[in-house]
Amino acid sequence: MERPSSSLPIVQPPAEPALQTGIPYERFLDCVHCGLCTAACPTYVELGDENDSPRGRIYLMRAVVDGRLPLSESVQRHLERCLDCRACETACPSGVQYGRLIEPFRVAMQQALPPQRRPGSGWFFRRVILGTFPYPQRLRRALRWGYWAKRLGLLGLMRLTGLMRLLPQEIQQLSDMLPPQPPRSLPLPEVAPPLGRRRARVALFTGCVAQVMFPHVHWATVRVLQHNGCEVVIPQEQVCCGAIAYHAGYEQPARHLAEKNAQVFAQHDVDAVIVNVAGCGSMLKDYAHHWPQAERSLGEFASRVKDACEFLDELGLEPPRHEVRLRATYHDACHLAHAQRIREAPRRLLAQVPGLEVVPLEESDLCCGAAGTYNLVEVEMANRLAQRKLKNILATGAQAVVSANAGCTLQIAREARRQGHPLPVFHPVEVLDWAYRGVPPDEIS
Repeated sequence: MERPSSSLPIVQPPAEPALQTGIPYERFLDCVHCGLCTAACPTYVELGDENDSPRGRIYLMRAVVDGRLPLSESVQRHLERCLDCRACETACPSGVQYGRLIEPFRVAMQQALPPQRRPGSGWFFRRVILGTFPYPQRLRRALRWGYWAKRLGLLGLMRLTGLMRLLPQEIQQLSDMLPPQPPRSLPLPEVAPPLGRRRARVALFTGCVAQVMFPHVHWATVRVLQHNGCEVVIPQEQVCCGAIAYHAGYEQPARHLAEKNAQVFAQHDVDAVIVNVAGCGSMLKDYAHHWPQAERSLGEFASRVKDACEFLDELGLEPPRHEVRLRATYHDACHLAHAQRIREAPRRLLAQVPGLEVVPLEESDLCCGAAGTYNLVEVEMANRLAQRKLKNILATGAQAVVSANAGCTLQIAREARRQGHPLPVFHPVEVLDWAYRGVPPDEIS
């Protein structure tokens, strides 16, 4: 007796895809359009538009590849509005690899569109985001002008007189992001010895924006690793992780940075490469997936990358001794919770800090709107999500926020200042450093 055939037709990929993306067609078919991802998607939660949901975007991408839908400005807009937070991956029961759909599709879209329609074709993106952010020395020089303008009262005067509104929206956002005081810190050493018996030898990834804006977090990471018996190597020739370029669709500059990092860190015999920025960590771990045909060195490097919280939790934290009398709430950075699936490790570490009270946060893993450079180019949506996040934070009654991503820190702190509720935002390693040394995080290194 013959078996009955399935009622569902077998879907074949198009013989000649209308848009060459390099994405295995089966990944599109993993989505069964159940809709469980919609409640986790920040843009759908805010807008209620199916085209701004994960399953809607998957449908759009597949329709473009099939040639059933042109890559119109409307389609492009829905895809650009995605934060790439990957919350849908956490919610999806079918294991859809959404990040490995949207990211290579954006690369293909960047190459296929006419120059005037390409994401990042404007002067701000080319000169500031791509031309300045990935290069620490350039970024330091640019921020120096911003801090001088703030110190002299020029930014305040421009807001008071309304002149600030004449500037491009991206510049307004960027000026609002600047903390009240520029970060101060001593240069990191090339090697930091362990305190006591050596348990591991690790390398620290310092990145670009984090290196300039959060050197104190790097110092806290080094000290916490030292307290836990780690010898810490800080390679001086390392570069940006490449996430800024890749997420905007610029594949070649991102690959060049990836190959440089793999080459630099291969020179050091270490047990792990430690990263304390969730967005960077997600990018570094995905090198081999973005470029599967590349040299083996990319995969070897990616396999050694560990988030600081992930590594310390696996190593076994040396118990801190000093009390940290603080009521705090923990915000899940998207690229830690969703992309790297690291949720409990930071919470377990914080639970070992004497005196620290961590109160739960509603919608803790809903994106705050930072999303790399998203808050500079998608201002309206980023601001809506920041307001939603701060409302939930204030409802906890917490004195501080703890988050493991530089972008989240800047976004939440900016929105708190804007609403007149200045809240300190600490990295988990800053809290641990406080508990080891008895020195609050606002002390310079």
